[in-house]
Amino acid sequence: MFTGIIEDMGVISNLREENTNLHITVKSNITSELKIDQSVAHNGVCLTVIDINNDEYTVTAIKETLDKTNLSSLKLNDKVNLERAMKLGDRLDGHIVQGHVDQTGICTHVKAENGSWFFSFEYDASLNNLTIEKGSITINGTSLTVVNSGHNTFSVAIIPYTYEHTNFNTFKEGTVVNLEFDVLGKYVAKLATLKDA
Repeated sequence: MFTGIIEDMGVISNLREENTNLHITVKSNITSELKIDQSVAHNGVCLTVIDINNDEYTVTAIKETLDKTNLSSLKLNDKVNLERAMKLGDRLDGHIVQGHVDQTGICTHVKAENGSWFFSFEYDASLNNLTIEKGSITINGTSLTVVNSGHNTFSVAIIPYTYEHTNFNTFKEGTVVNLEFDVLGKYVAKLATLKDA
């Protein structure tokens, strides 16, 4: 379980394919605090630490994960948003994030405002995920509030701190991002489809 509050931006230092798996090595400031078998969210994807070496650690993404997320497009020196699992009893500063990406989306517009940024996204609505105005959304693991919610589109407003301390500063039109929709909204959407059946 995560909160969507990014702790660090890691840098991809090695990528190694093994059968249909991808071993991802990340250089990070939080490596010294990690242990083997610990869960860490990478761009919102919960992965297990399998090796630690000085300031680098390795996780493995299986085919199912690679097919549903943007991790398959990682390149050396790419920046990834990192968050360790939530501690029971801590403040929940973001929202409840499972680390299970629902689907990818595409950045369709970036607009710099005077001191903030608006990012717009589009996603495949046929998967029955939805956003609501002022609801929660997780983009590359970052907990955000939805503005301009549409049928298969939405926007988010980014403050300077978030822009500087997440990989939002690398987004441009066409960037593929990981989306985890609000867990409560997913239950409501499921109930609605069951009612219609």
